[in-house]
Amino acid sequence: MTIAIRPTAFPWFDYSRYTFSLGLDLGSDAYISGNSASEYDPSEKRMVVRGGLANQTRTAYAKIEAILEAGGYVANDVVRAVEYVTTRGIDSYREAEQVRLEVLGDRPTVCTVCVNSLLRPDALIEIEVVARKGHAGGKTVDGIVYLPSCLPLDENGRIIGKGDLIAQVNAVYEWASRLLAGHGLSLSNVAKTVDYITPAAVADYKLTARVRRERFGPHYPGATGIIMARLKHPDAMIQVDFIASRYPLETVNPGWERYRKLTYSPAVKAGSVVFMSGQAALDPATEQAVHAGDVVAQAEYTYANILCVLEAAGGSAENLIKTVEYVTPAGLTRYRETAAVRSRLLREPYPASTGIVCEQLLRPEFLIEVDSLAVL
Repeated sequence: MTIAIRPTAFPWFDYSRYTFSLGLDLGSDAYISGNSASEYDPSEKRMVVRGGLANQTRTAYAKIEAILEAGGYVANDVVRAVEYVTTRGIDSYREAEQVRLEVLGDRPTVCTVCVNSLLRPDALIEIEVVARKGHAGGKTVDGIVYLPSCLPLDENGRIIGKGDLIAQVNAVYEWASRLLAGHGLSLSNVAKTVDYITPAAVADYKLTARVRRERFGPHYPGATGIIMARLKHPDAMIQVDFIASRYPLETVNPGWERYRKLTYSPAVKAGSVVFMSGQAALDPATEQAVHAGDVVAQAEYTYANILCVLEAAGGSAENLIKTVEYVTPAGLTRYRETAAVRSRLLREPYPASTGIVCEQLLRPEFLIEVDSLAVL
């Protein structure tokens, strides 16, 4: 049974007004929404974000600890942390790393994603976590193995294949293979990938399908591809976050023919977990983008696609556990209106959620893309 985590004391803001849950408790696992240092200032009557990167990171983790405690979890239970750091904050990222080490130690797997900005313009970092009760020091939740962000770096942290996207992709997959081998797994166990690429990689990005075909084919994981102004390493053109599972992988497809020629699946079911590919306002039959210029209509179409995939997996809206919404700068003007879409199409307890501003999406018409996870 999935229960929304509702702290009795959460001094930063009134979370009851939002169409996402601070966190969801699945019994032994918890998924916590992205948290920045935002808080309501009664004197200014608005949400504010104050402090440099270290202070903001400390506030974000204080929120996370409060949510975990309300669900019966502790910081030692965290198995994965995703730290979304803005381009303004990335050069000071060591400050955030130090705070995390103080709070969580070196137990969890950490993914570091450099983003254009966050929904609160003054925020430098937003953090989401996954926890499992009594699982301190582990890396697995319900058979899931999280890898840290994989960049094309050698053992000394130097870039591999500078300016060469395919060389960088191959280096990333080689690194992921070695990490998975340490868990007794291989790339055949990968259920989901999230590619973050820079604008310099866009022209040749389609060529990476050949690498995926060689590494994954003929059965492909779910996937999401997002464009950011830069990555953690300034010379990296691509970063991939891999999620694998010890359970057998089952492809989920509502009958969308377009995926027969793609190197990713609409979703992959592993045990009770459904790893869904990123969805946007794309008509699966015509392969045409719809509702150009209207982020609210695009959000509605996107969530309808997500629910269609989820139904094919044997689930429905109440099984949706986590979403990451990637929004382009052009979509921000009316982005707040998409809350009504979530309220109408989703069910309480609402999924944990994180909102990120990206450089652009893979189709210029897209204003929003949603990356989702479900548990049946």
